[in-house]
Amino acid sequence: MTQSTDFHAPDGLRTRGTVIVVPGRGETRATYARLGSRLAYDAYRVRVVDLPAADPAAVAPFLDALARRLSEAVDGIAAEAPDGLPRPLVLVGSDLGAAGLAALLAGPFSGPFSGPFSGPFSGTAWWPQAAVLAGLPGQGSRAGGKWEDELDIRTHCPTHRGVLTGDAAVERGALAGAVPQDLLDAAYGSAAGIPHLLLVGDADPLADRDAIARAAKTLPKARLSVVRGAHHDVLNDLQHRSVAAEVVTFLEALRNELIPAVTVETSAW
Repeated sequence: MTQSTDFHAPDGLRTRGTVIVVPGRGETRATYARLGSRLAYDAYRVRVVDLPAADPAAVAPFLDALARRLSEAVDGIAAEAPDGLPRPLVLVGSDLGAAGLAALLAGPFSGPFSGPFSGPFSGTAWWPQAAVLAGLPGQGSRAGGKWEDELDIRTHCPTHRGVLTGDAAVERGALAGAVPQDLLDAAYGSAAGIPHLLLVGDADPLADRDAIARAAKTLPKARLSVVRGAHHDVLNDLQHRSVAAEVVTFLEALRNELIPAVTVETSAW
């Protein structure tokens, strides 16, 4: 059984949906404790899973491993809930986790690697009502240098830098290798019909803003939100409160056929 970290809605509140979080390169489940707690406080059931250990260069086996991980997570939550899985179900991924989710939701992969990828999976229990893709890496993007250099690329939030540095399970140097091009091609070529929220920091040196913008236009139902001053770990940078609010706004709009609860009629700023 794969380990996971869970965050529950406060006692007495009806759970408004389920969020499964998939980390990125080098990260652990502890990386997303702050985000998980915040979403749970807003009455969402959150489970953070481990990124599959399968080599992402072998795209089909990697995606199958990711699908199994999602299935296990969703089945586990559904078994615990008296009325089954609280929906909507939303998948959240960062970095490699985001690329993997995007490629998985795109459908069957037909590449040069061995191993069956048995998608599409629409209709299965883990197929989501929406996805949040944060910090999608660009083609060939990588981060070398010392740990302090990697931290600067990841985040300028002192609290999050402390979390990453203090977690012995964090894989330092994980950003030094580029995400496999075949996986990125599948991710950026997705035309999955579910709603997507794409998040990118405008100070992310690993992002390809033009490619992300094209992906947002290719997806039938996509919103691209650019976070001012944020770096690669856009869910955990200095702007984490505003980013979490953007995610919650998306979750709430999803419950209302993508109609926002609040619109600005007039403003001086």
